[in-house]
Amino acid sequence: MDAFEYASPSTVKEAIALLGSDWEDASVFGGGTDLISLLKDDVEETKRLVNIKRIGALHAIQNDHGSLRIGAAVTIEQLMSASDVRRDFPSIPDAAEGIRSPQLHNMSTVGGWICQRPRCWYYRNGFGLLALDASGKSLVEQGDNRYHAIFGNSGPAKFISPSSLGPVLLALDGRIHIEGPNGPRDIAAREFFVTPQKQGDRELALAPNEIVTGVSIPAASRGMRNGWYEVRPKEGLDWPLTSAAVALKMNGATVESARIAMGHVAPTPWPADDAAKWLEGKTINEDTAAKAGDAAVQGATPLSRNAYKVQLARVAVKRALLAAVGQLATAASA
Repeated sequence: MDAFEYASPSTVKEAIALLGSDWEDASVFGGGTDLISLLKDDVEETKRLVNIKRIGALHAIQNDHGSLRIGAAVTIEQLMSASDVRRDFPSIPDAAEGIRSPQLHNMSTVGGWICQRPRCWYYRNGFGLLALDASGKSLVEQGDNRYHAIFGNSGPAKFISPSSLGPVLLALDGRIHIEGPNGPRDIAAREFFVTPQKQGDRELALAPNEIVTGVSIPAASRGMRNGWYEVRPKEGLDWPLTSAAVALKMNGATVESARIAMGHVAPTPWPADDAAKWLEGKTINEDTAAKAGDAAVQGATPLSRNAYKVQLARVAVKRALLAAVGQLATAASA
């Protein structure tokens, strides 16, 4: 790890002034659970670490006329402990509980949870986000791609978005709040995660001199039944193989509208819009949930060693739907 400056501003404005025009000029430090590893392994470099934990405004969980706003410096433990979050948006703490470490619960932040870098082992070993060899060919296509993308992988990006909060925010129609030198802006979660097309591109719609200040969920999503399900290789400190988040607007037992987003299957959280549309007018049970799972994985393009993820994604969607309507515990094994 190379030497760097350390700054600890007390306001967002001060923090932004400490950032630069290039990603190597400065790095935002929240919990540091991902960033420090990247710096220690020389995957990333920085000239300045900007600690945002002293900025009080970023630690709040607020209800504003029915909408929910969560500051970027809120820890995973705080998020899991918030009673209104657990009551109205159970998919959020359910996704958070997948982080199987009390230490990470107390250190990791919401901002870091959505901005963490991909876990692709080619990227983590210094081959870049697109993992290309000297001739420009994909190392992922030629090599071990067991945990890589099965959707959105027709271009050079084959990694998967690692954030479990990302799919939940898509399903709940969440927005990401950002602030930079030109003031605050917000962007739909669906547009915040992007797929790089060339070397040097990033996987988030965020400039080097901008900070994520929080996320919000609109009041319209508060009344929706929502659920989460993930498939893991083991019970421990590992990332899911696939996951799914759903939100259902119900009219009695009938689905009026739905949103489905899959995680850990593409370079971005992956919306399953056709499957969501198919659910309209239907009642959620094992049969319809399974058929929605089938619809969700249509168009998957697995690589040479990860076709198994198609079935896992199908199961994740099915079980997330059953979880949303309280039927998961009684459902037969998929």
